[in-house]
Amino acid sequence: MAFTPYTPPSRAGRREWTALVVLMLPCLLVSMDVSVLYFAVPFLSAELAPSGAEQLWILDVYSFVLAGLLITMGALGDRIGRRRLLLSGAVLFGIASVLAAYAQSAGMLIAARMVLGIGGATLMPSTLALVRNLFHDAKQRGRAIAIWSGAMMGGIAVGPVLGGLLLEHFWWGSVFLINTPAMVLLLVAGPLLLPEFRNPAEGRFDLAGALLSLAAMLPIVYGVKELARNGFSALPVLALAAGLMAAAAFVYRQRTARHPMLDLELLRHRGYSVSVLMNLLSMFALVGSAVFITQYLQTVRGASPLEAALWNMVPTLAVGGMAPAAAALAQRMDRAFVIAGGFLAAAGGFLWVSSTEVDTPLWTVLLGASIYGAGMVMVMSLGTELALGVAPPERAGSASALLESGSELGGALGLALLGTLGNTVYRGEIDGAVSGGLPAGAAETVRETLAGAAAVAGELPARAGEMLLSAARTAFLHGLHAALVGAACVMVLGALLAALLKGVRIQAVTGEREPGQGCTETPDAPAVSDAAAAPVTRS
Repeated sequence: MAFTPYTPPSRAGRREWTALVVLMLPCLLVSMDVSVLYFAVPFLSAELAPSGAEQLWILDVYSFVLAGLLITMGALGDRIGRRRLLLSGAVLFGIASVLAAYAQSAGMLIAARMVLGIGGATLMPSTLALVRNLFHDAKQRGRAIAIWSGAMMGGIAVGPVLGGLLLEHFWWGSVFLINTPAMVLLLVAGPLLLPEFRNPAEGRFDLAGALLSLAAMLPIVYGVKELARNGFSALPVLALAAGLMAAAAFVYRQRTARHPMLDLELLRHRGYSVSVLMNLLSMFALVGSAVFITQYLQTVRGASPLEAALWNMVPTLAVGGMAPAAAALAQRMDRAFVIAGGFLAAAGGFLWVSSTEVDTPLWTVLLGASIYGAGMVMVMSLGTELALGVAPPERAGSASALLESGSELGGALGLALLGTLGNTVYRGEIDGAVSGGLPAGAAETVRETLAGAAAVAGELPARAGEMLLSAARTAFLHGLHAALVGAACVMVLGALLAALLKGVRIQAVTGEREPGQGCTETPDAPAVSDAAAAPVTRS
């Protein structure tokens, strides 16, 4: 296919904003697919009869593959074209969704989920990179990325609700089939609305770097998740060690390769490197706390899974306008102060919810969750905008992929570390309640989770069961308190980190700088449009 230079407009018009709506489709669906399957597990278990290991792989293989391939796919999009990669990913995602919906065995469903992860890895960095390329005015790009961030957060919250509603009326495969019409719409509208963008100066694809990035991310994410789920054991520790060694080899490869996948010079720019860390910390706190809030709603307050999912949507809806508000505020004052304020608001929200007791009114819990949700939306939208604003347009794919890889890793670490903290407190307190009078197997079940304690309590005489359940709920709440205080401390650390951004502004990256030379940083330069950025290409 022949390519001719394309110069984007200095200010986005109707076509660009309509294209943003189209780009929100894959953004919503990829984030939904992380959580939409949770309600379907009992139904597909009855149909496919997976083993315990197979059930874990059904749930986890999608996020493993997605995290492992983000950097590779972002770099690939820079070379072959972001629209081409996006549309190829849409085809793959749509086909894999049909295969998953009609899977006849657990192995077939695992394979389909793996292909879904590959498709998701092509879609995510492509959407964010295309937003970077479509919106070259700093103010407009801030609003566009705020909308993109809202779609991401919304997809994660909507996934369980939509899954629950579908499963009330249809078979378990329907949670996958909802992807297909959206992918068809993307394939129709994408070529009409999305110009092609790629880096015309890219060299050969770094296959060795791609393999090393996969060898780093997969075992790291696997090791962290396994430690969070099952505690300390040799296999996940070895996986972590292997992943870290592969990560070191990947960095060395990127420093020495003639055509590296990542421009490591970009990490020397405060605006980019600090933004990656801020997104990691935000997802650390968000994912690490979400598991406790969900358990609180279901096991302490007695909500059904669908009811819990609906209540979890309340904070998401409440903070829907915070990303655009933060973008507007960052135009009037140094974004470092706005981001620090977002972190401190999140810390305050976590501390608010950490005082929750069994009889605390639900509205106060939801209010606290809305406060920390608002703070994190501010941080993540402004951090994403800054990271992409300082990244060269020709490297937008790999820059987006590294940013999202940091978010994936942050979520896994939050689940592991905050989950371990909360569970340690729970087990320490519940030990006194099960010191005697229970069989060894039942006592171990009580120590594992609050849901296990509730199941055991249901088998005991009424008085004994009530006492055990009350003790387990109290122990769980103390574990929740510890995890949320830990999340608040991380948010305070994030506020201190935001101080490093003082004076850093988004600036133009001109075509005179060759790809790979990195970004320069001029803190006192005004934010300007980068419509004259390095040439991209259009089909």
